Amino acid sequence: MASMMTRRSMSLMKSRSMMIHGSSRLMSTSWWKHVEPAPKDPILGVTEAFLADPSPHKVNVGVGAYRDDNGKPVVLDCVREAERRVAGNLNMEYLPMGGSNTMVDETLKLAYGENSDLIKDKRIAAIQALSGTGACRIFADFQKRFSPDSQIYIPVPTWSNHHNIWRDANVPQRTYHYYHPETKGLDFASLMDDVKNAPNGSFFMLHACAHNPTGVDPTIEQWKEISYQFKVKGHFAFFDMAYQGFASGDPERDANSIRIFLEDGHLIGCSQSYAKNMGLYGQRVGCLSLVCEDEKQAVAVKSQLQQLARPMYSNPPVHGALIVSIILGDPDLKQLWLKEVKGMADRIIGMRSSLRENIEKLGSPLSWEHITNQIGMFCYSGMTPEQVDRLTKEFHIYMTRNGRISMAGVTSGNVEYLAKAIHEVTKAA
Repeated sequence: MASMMTRRSMSLMKSRSMMIHGSSRLMSTSWWKHVEPAPKDPILGVTEAFLADPSPHKVNVGVGAYRDDNGKPVVLDCVREAERRVAGNLNMEYLPMGGSNTMVDETLKLAYGENSDLIKDKRIAAIQALSGTGACRIFADFQKRFSPDSQIYIPVPTWSNHHNIWRDANVPQRTYHYYHPETKGLDFASLMDDVKNAPNGSFFMLHACAHNPTGVDPTIEQWKEISYQFKVKGHFAFFDMAYQGFASGDPERDANSIRIFLEDGHLIGCSQSYAKNMGLYGQRVGCLSLVCEDEKQAVAVKSQLQQLARPMYSNPPVHGALIVSIILGDPDLKQLWLKEVKGMADRIIGMRSSLRENIEKLGSPLSWEHITNQIGMFCYSGMTPEQVDRLTKEFHIYMTRNGRISMAGVTSGNVEYLAKAIHEVTKAA
């Protein structure tokens, strides 16, 4: 009897085990069946297509990274020297949640001014962030947590990742007019109408300089009008400043928009990045800052920014922060950096002039003034998606389908070829 019970028990256990394992196999093969492939990133997809093209004549003007006149990536001399110093004093310990205090302090001076009273009065809450993208994302989460019923107004067009950032932070998005397709410049009248018609106390995301993707910036007078209207309406301005120094070659000039808002007494937010202006793309070094009413408020806000960072990535990376701290903290290295960033900006400005001259030389019936009127890494060419497709198919020239040309990809060696191709696909327009 006992033997029969044992056999029966063993049989039941075996049957149960088979059911569990069978069910486990079924579940493990069906967890992610509903997951579809994500759409390709419109910018990164251009690079993938370029790399797969075997043509010796191919040109990539889609990449959002600086290249020298040979089309090669650049490591600045100031960065090489800072790297040498870091290597002699390696430190692999965690940074605080808020990152390197030295890096943050030096970064605030760039945005707010070397002798800023806001810095002296400790009214700025700031933390190190994972470049500009990370700074924007932490701010978006901060906005959602502490102003849960608010929306964010984003310009049309903008860097595509801006929409992803605020979407994933569950902040509702609205848009405001920015670019005027016919003039290929700023649609200032419509922009101001949108600012005036937005509910009082709205959040706006503004490009501080070198607007991406259009390269179109407001003038000083227009920035003053925008700031005034923001004051009237009580709007909050969040500046994304990814190109300080890289636009005009002068970091002070490129911060004019922010300084105008500060002079008018706005409590702004700001995202900063060292990807472009120091070439630290892979180091992901940036800063998020919020101007507060007083030091006590700044302490509270910083503590909340750190709390948002903690579950996201815990602590920011140390290596890039050390490089930035060394460069900006050493007067000689800082001067070298200022010289090098101006050199990068000047090369891009020179390529704008050369591209325009080469197209006009071919007798194009169209106006190409916007190439030199725009500023920064990108030129919003005005070409249609169909014309861009022809450039790729017939000439092996790669860019995003909105016609955005990365001027960093234009060199003295390919500018004539690029101009001829652009003329060919646009001459019948």
